Amino acid sequence: MAQYLQSKMIGEIVGECLSSVTFVQDYIQFHFDGPCLTTLTLPSFYKADSLVLWGDAGYRDSLCSAIGIKVTAVRVTDDALSIEFSNSSIIAVSLKDEDYRGPEAINYQGMDGVLVAG
Repeated sequence: MAQYLQSKMIGEIVGECLSSVTFVQDYIQFHFDGPCLTTLTLPSFYKADSLVLWGDAGYRDSLCSAIGIKVTAVRVTDDALSIEFSNSSIIAVSLKDEDYRGPEAINYQGMDGVLVAG
């Protein structure tokens, strides 16, 4: 799944800005003016020397601080999906089986409307 996401779809958000973050009960959606990443495994947020996790004070504000910031890189490994922004912040989602909260960690709907789940 990691190679498919990287090579076929999610790389299309490089150069795009995060346009919105939507918190829906137990998952989060990140919109990039068309493409949408839904994280069913809740992401971590890295900025400078700090790490913010679900449940930490300022978690939602941290994720929302990336709105309007350009994506500079997307990295997908067997362990994680990382979206890096031009202000050096990173949104990371674990793709490790033990971190899944359901049958999927993420859903990604690309510019062409194709949905990839993993």
